[in-house]
Amino acid sequence: MSCPVDHSQVKKEQSTDAAKCPVDHSPSSQSKDSSASVWSRLFSSGPTPSSSTPETTTSILSTERDISSIPRAGTSENWVYPSQAQFFSAMERKKHDPQAADMRTIVPIHNAVNERAWGQILEWESLRDANGCTDGPQLVTFKGRAAETDRSPRAKARVMMGYTAPFDRHDWIVDRCGIQMRYVIDFYTGKSTGPNAGPSFYLDVRPALDSWEGARMRMQRFWGGLLGFGPSSQIVSKA
Repeated sequence: MSCPVDHSQVKKEQSTDAAKCPVDHSPSSQSKDSSASVWSRLFSSGPTPSSSTPETTTSILSTERDISSIPRAGTSENWVYPSQAQFFSAMERKKHDPQAADMRTIVPIHNAVNERAWGQILEWESLRDANGCTDGPQLVTFKGRAAETDRSPRAKARVMMGYTAPFDRHDWIVDRCGIQMRYVIDFYTGKSTGPNAGPSFYLDVRPALDSWEGARMRMQRFWGGLLGFGPSSQIVSKA
């Protein structure tokens, strides 16, 4: 299950690529929503007026795109997020019944979730053996994976214990000085903080166990947690 934005289509529409998006720990039933329908359900503000058409709806949405804090590998630039109009069009193409009025809320939260994911990756990168490398981590690529059919082993274990399933999963490839690391990110809806509170999200970010370095980093954090030593926060995103 991937971000509702079809970024291949966004790439066709503009020369600058967009970045993809992005636990209630009380036992509950497994969610069957796609990530896109979760966004629609959380922010739905009511039916779109029948007089609206795709052309008139997207014309009133902002086409401005925010630049992320996530460095793009192989360039001196950062990844760029989709605009409100692009986000709406992508959800509409996938028939998720988006509401134009919701885009001004959905898009900033979509971007903030990605920023949080990158921040957690930087925490992990502080545990990584830099071997004298002074360059910061850079995002090479990302891939949305179906959270229902391609669920991570940790997510499977949590579901078996009765916890809510993630509504989305991404794999991000991060490069530092030519050495790449794959990170697995499970996206969960968080606990509600009140009847009038907005949605919250929990991200489970960790290195994949497909390399010795990834296994070493996870073991280091495990023992660090037991002994009271967390990851260093000194590493910063390279702008």
